[in-house]
Amino acid sequence: MYRAKIVGTGFYVPPRVITNHDLEKLMDTSDEWIQQRTGIKERYYVEDGVGASDLAYEASKRALESAGLKPEDIDFIVFATLSPDYTFPGSGVLLQQKLSARHVGALDVRDQCTGFLYSLMVADNAIRVGQYKNVLVVGAEVHSTGLDYSTEGRDVTVLFGDGAGAVILTATEEKDRGILSTHLYSDGTYADRLWAEWPSSRRLPRVTHKILEEGKHFPKMDGPFVFKHAVRRMVEVIKEALDTNGYTLDDVAMIIPHQANLRINQMVARQLKLPENKMYNNIDRYGNTTAATIPIALTEVLEKELVKDGDLIIMVSFGAGFTWASVAAIL
Repeated sequence: MYRAKIVGTGFYVPPRVITNHDLEKLMDTSDEWIQQRTGIKERYYVEDGVGASDLAYEASKRALESAGLKPEDIDFIVFATLSPDYTFPGSGVLLQQKLSARHVGALDVRDQCTGFLYSLMVADNAIRVGQYKNVLVVGAEVHSTGLDYSTEGRDVTVLFGDGAGAVILTATEEKDRGILSTHLYSDGTYADRLWAEWPSSRRLPRVTHKILEEGKHFPKMDGPFVFKHAVRRMVEVIKEALDTNGYTLDDVAMIIPHQANLRINQMVARQLKLPENKMYNNIDRYGNTTAATIPIALTEVLEKELVKDGDLIIMVSFGAGFTWASVAAIL
């Protein structure tokens, strides 16, 4: 019986730093307003011509180096993103080409903020049944090219940044290492509370000049509604991960949550009565990089030696869909 063990991590953000003060020049907002509501101080934006697969390539190189592997050692690629380079083909195949990897399968996962954890489930199951030995799992996003930089769009725009994180999973027969369980959920009832309605294959044509002029192709969010549901579902799914594996919060070395809003994570920690040093947050420096937030945070947690071999971690996320998930793993 195989388990999927995390053997390498890496992340990459583009060089251009965008502070809250930079956004003040584009819309009616302030550094104080953004920090009070989100906890964000800065984020990173790509230059023109850079896509999600380019960021993923840099993160993947670092993850491979961390694992002591080469691209030809990879048996499968799972690429989580809501901002692919193109409508089609998927960004996974572009990453395969950039890495000069073998002609392995490349799967794109479109579960937005929960996409990385959904991708871990796919990789974990493929390794458990013995289909693959080494799987590259990536979350990468380029949000900056699709945001509304007017005052009307500020509530969403101030949240997001660009970046990528990657993890290498490898098969192990160690009983005390690897991914223990994955827990995935969705509820499409509230799909329109956090979405980008246009362009849409439901419409002919998929986009019009009128739609663009009215800004309906930009993402929209009911912030308070999303906040309430995110806290509830993240608490639930963390508890489920612990109960399933017979652990308590005392056994957890670190909870690594999706970085959507610092206030959400603080409320989750408060409801769980979790010590501050047991939940890792870095949204102040990167903003919300959607599918990339958890692998970026995981890489930092390991680099800072906040956890060690044999430690139990819980990764948890909530996002558009609505979707939510948790993954329990022993490093």
